[in-house]
Amino acid sequence: MTLTDRYRKPSDLPPRIPVFPLRGAILLPRATLPLNVFEPRYLAMVDDVMSSGRVIGVLQPEGRDDDDPETESPIGNDAGLRRVGCAGRVTSYQELEDGRIVITLTGIVRFECIGEAETDTPYRIMSVSYDRFARDLTEGLGEELVDRQNLLRVLKAYLEVNRLKTDWNAIQRASNEFLINALSVMCPYGPEEKQALLEAADLKTRADVLIALAEIELASNGGTGSTLQ
Repeated sequence: MTLTDRYRKPSDLPPRIPVFPLRGAILLPRATLPLNVFEPRYLAMVDDVMSSGRVIGVLQPEGRDDDDPETESPIGNDAGLRRVGCAGRVTSYQELEDGRIVITLTGIVRFECIGEAETDTPYRIMSVSYDRFARDLTEGLGEELVDRQNLLRVLKAYLEVNRLKTDWNAIQRASNEFLINALSVMCPYGPEEKQALLEAADLKTRADVLIALAEIELASNGGTGSTLQ
């Protein structure tokens, strides 16, 4: 059963989900996000979701961690969180000998946080609403409105300037939705740019934001100093 078959409407998803706050990281429908899990609170979270619905929410913390601006996930459970994130299903799971767990989340649908559940778990659980983003559950919606040629033109220029190699044939074969959402998840931009990509109203808008970000970087510094991860 594919994700599209499993989740057809908002009510197919749980109204309360555990969340993984990650600065500079987003998830989008049908894109994938690999996660290296090692903190005890998140190891506990993964253990719990694997015995239930396998759904985890990814969303960014608000602002920065003043004590450690490089910290991806804020210490403690009282940091402010963005209101919009994306729910994903654990579609790959591997336990490592050193105690870490490597998982892959595949995006299902974006959500809005409407409250935080009181819980004694070491991780945070949010009450969420998927209604605003219910159209995410329709695979490929709006693909025909994307200026694919312009997107590929800018992507090719970005790759060439940064001396990055990729399977261009695979890129050309990819659907608009997969290409746009996967690039948005992988791109090396900062938290604000990532959030703008996440909250874009539709695929066309998200593609336009990607193009604008790449063109700004190419114009300002020739694309140096960045890598497509």
